[in-house]
Amino acid sequence: MGKNNYQNDELTFKEANGGDWWFHAKGIPGSHVIVKTEGKELPDRTFEEAARLAAHYSKGSENGKVEIDYVKRKEVKKPSGAKPGFVVYYTNYSMMIDNDISGIQAVED
Repeated sequence: MGKNNYQNDELTFKEANGGDWWFHAKGIPGSHVIVKTEGKELPDRTFEEAARLAAHYSKGSENGKVEIDYVKRKEVKKPSGAKPGFVVYYTNYSMMIDNDISGIQAVED
């Protein structure tokens, strides 16, 4: 998870591959969250937990629920000359989710 624009850029375009999932709060500043897939299908709970992290670490975290966009990383593009952390994407999914991350356990590498 990126915690600033430079970390978001590094995470999204250097560490993630095209088959990984990318999550971000819709229309508001926040962390990019990447879920590595290693070519495997992910359980629904993983999508929900990643969305909760994106909601929690966004400017919308004061709201009860936050709309989170998610898409395969290969669909996320950086426009030429764009500032760090700025991306565009067109074919995405969305979910409304709360920002409660109390039940999420850290993943160890």
